[in-house]
Formats: sequence, C-alpha cells, structure tokens
Amino acid sequence: MTITEASLGVIGIVDAVTRRLREQILAGEFPVGTAVTEAKVSAAFGVARPSAKAAIEQLVSSGLLVRTAHRSARVVAIDAEMVRDVYRTRSRLESAALRELAAGRAVLPDAEAANAEILAMPPGPDAATVDPDLRFHTALIDGIGSDRTSRMYRTVLDEVRLCMAQVQGRQLLDAQVISAQHAEILAAVGAGDGERAADLLAVHLGSAEERLVDALER
Repeated sequence: MTITEASLGVIGIVDAVTRRLREQILAGEFPVGTAVTEAKVSAAFGVARPSAKAAIEQLVSSGLLVRTAHRSARVVAIDAEMVRDVYRTRSRLESAALRELAAGRAVLPDAEAANAEILAMPPGPDAATVDPDLRFHTALIDGIGSDRTSRMYRTVLDEVRLCMAQVQGRQLLDAQVISAQHAEILAAVGAGDGERAADLLAVHLGSAEERLVDALER
C-alpha cells in the first residue's frame, strides 16, 4: 500500500507508516523475529528511506521491534520475562490510579462503556475483547486526570496489546469472566475501597499473566 502526502492530509507520512506497521505486527502478520528493514518498509509503502527509518525507530521505542548492534530491527519475541514485566508495570500504575479514584468515589463512564461491550459478547474466549479491555484499563488511568500519567501508561500500551492479543489468541480468557472482574473493580472504586479495588486488579491481571506465561513455557 503506497502512502502519499495527498492521501494523508495533515497526518504525517512517518506517523501513517508507523500506525500501519503497528497494526500489522499486532495482527500477527509478521512472525516473531521477522526483519523489518528500511528497504522493505520503503518499498512496501512507497515512502523515502528516511521516513521508513523514522517509523521503524518509533516502533523500536514502543517495544514492538527490537534492534541489536549492527542488525536490522526485528519483531520482538514474547517470553515469560517480558510478560511478567509488562503486567507488573501495568499493575503498579493502575493500582495507584484505583486508590486515587476510590478516594473520590469516582464514576468512570468510559470504563463502564468499554466493559458493557465485553459483557455483550458471547461467553467464551474472544480476541475481540482486546480493544474494549484496553479501553477499560486506559480509562482507569485517564480517570485521575493526569496528562503525564496517561502519557507514561501509553508508552507501554503497544507491549500490553501484544501480550493481550497473545492471551486471547490462545483462547485463555472468557469474555464474561473479564467483564465480571471489571465490574467488581468499578464497584470497589464506587464504594471508596481503594485497597479492595487494587486487590481485585491484582487478581485480574495476575490471572492473565500466569495463563500466558504457562502457555508460553509449554
């Protein structure tokens, strides 16, 4: 797919290429370890090599690609160490947000709306839960109203999405269970019980973490 200035309007070429490459990686179109070179990206999207290089570097920064010395960037491999670090980073940020939200008995309409989407899905594992699930958790962070905290959380979102896609792609989590756990978390926030909300989050994230780690190690 050629990307041109005419088709982009105000969106920059680099951002457009980065976005498309991100979508392809998260959709599993590039197997783990696939080399993503400037020449390939330039040819695939019809953009100049410097634009291709800049897009690749953005994805290296976000953790979807990894580059070692004197080698091309490659699609990152998910292993147990990465999963644990990603989920624990999420837990630290989200549990702190939940305690703050519970102190004010916050109402979180965006989180409620995202969870309603999951609740409406048929019982059983479904990869379609990934997007509303991510929106639910992002809404918790955004609910405290800190631009810096929201930016910090979004720096790990690509890795979070990659892990979540693996969890649901392996048919590990039931949509109804996810929705029920989310509802409990929101209820604890509404009741002003930040510690219970944080404990529920730990169980919720820990379940996904352990199931994915077990699957990877098998």
